[in-house]
Amino acid sequence: MVIGIEVSRLARSCRDWHQLLEMCALFDTLIGDADGVYDPSTYNDRLLLGLKGTMSEAELHILKSRMHEGRKAKARRGELILGLPRGYVLKPSEEVALDPDEEVQRIIRLVFAVFEKRRSISGVLRYLVDHDIALPDRIRSGPEKGDVCWSRPNNTAIGDMLRHPSYAGAYVYGRSRSDGRLRLPGKPHSGRRIIGDRQKWMVLHQNALPAYIDWKTYERNQDQMAKNRARYPGVPRGGAALLSGLVSCGVCGRKMVTGYNDDGREARYSCSWEATTYGGRHCQSISARPVDARVSALVLEAISPSAIEVSLQVAEDIELERQQIHDGWKQRLERADYEIALARRRYEAVDPDNRLVARTLEKDWEAALARGQTLADDHQRTLSQQPERLTEEDKKIIRCLAEDVPSLWKATSTTARDRQTIVRIMLDRVVIQVFGERAKWPWEKAADLVGSHPASQ
Repeated sequence: MVIGIEVSRLARSCRDWHQLLEMCALFDTLIGDADGVYDPSTYNDRLLLGLKGTMSEAELHILKSRMHEGRKAKARRGELILGLPRGYVLKPSEEVALDPDEEVQRIIRLVFAVFEKRRSISGVLRYLVDHDIALPDRIRSGPEKGDVCWSRPNNTAIGDMLRHPSYAGAYVYGRSRSDGRLRLPGKPHSGRRIIGDRQKWMVLHQNALPAYIDWKTYERNQDQMAKNRARYPGVPRGGAALLSGLVSCGVCGRKMVTGYNDDGREARYSCSWEATTYGGRHCQSISARPVDARVSALVLEAISPSAIEVSLQVAEDIELERQQIHDGWKQRLERADYEIALARRRYEAVDPDNRLVARTLEKDWEAALARGQTLADDHQRTLSQQPERLTEEDKKIIRCLAEDVPSLWKATSTTARDRQTIVRIMLDRVVIQVFGERAKWPWEKAADLVGSHPASQ
């Protein structure tokens, strides 16, 4: 006999419940609860037990729907806090606040500032790795819950930060959906995907949280990351072609692809969509060399008059970047000094005769001293390579380079990626149309470059 206070509670699923009834009927097993004893092999008892199981399953669905509706109602009020991104903490009063640690705030802001300049997640990652900067977060559970922890930067973490609307001061609920087709066995939290369309988010309250960036900056970042995908011009890739990703076909209007010869030095802009998709004819193709040369000349012509302003801005940007780097070093040294002082106080507070504890605390103190010394040596090495302030000689070199823009443009130290970045600032798109041995291309978004320029194919 299977006995329970209310047997329908043995299973909240009709599938499991009827399987139990089948097993009991097969082996002549009775089922009993506070209301009576039932024989699943008889029609009347089987019907009654089936109704009880159906009502129990329906009751479970009603309870779940009520709880989900209550959760949604709390989210619509902006009061449901399920998990905060790095850089935020939850106060005892249930208010969301910026992380009180100044170093944590500085690094979060630095990520967004670097993305504004480099315009790609991989560019931000390279900057953080080159300057030995780790990403901060708060430990979510365990005995060290609430402490700051540091992790190696990676593309996923940086991308999550740049896409999360909370950094723009927005409260969001329903930004992700559960997709059973993506669920992995043994991983109950898998199968969730982020919904990029903000119109489909369930709740979006702007200016509801303290912000690291404004909403316009957030939208600009989303647009830039969308453009970085393959079907958009994206960020400079470093190839030899100056206009890679910017050229459109003047015949069909589609994006022209950039092809290289075996050694990668000679490039061509080609439109082969019709040929590759439908087996038709190639629209057109043109060597990149004359087009790039003409674009380079016009770009230099446009930026040369502002050489002095450029030199001043470059010097200011370099000093600002160095100031940010050295401010970060100061905060890291300050944290190391605190850890050394804390380890020392713990060691001095223990009973000297309790060697079992004293030896461990002594090792912790020595380890903190070693970490502090290593950090100080690294800081001195950075200072020797990049002084905190530009010298007059450095500023003079910057002015000389800015006054001779063509030489700087052709210098071996100027990479193809640098040239492509400058062109992308000045141009949105170049439309090329070939006429026999001649070609013309109108520009878009170039104040002083608007027009049509023929060039030999």
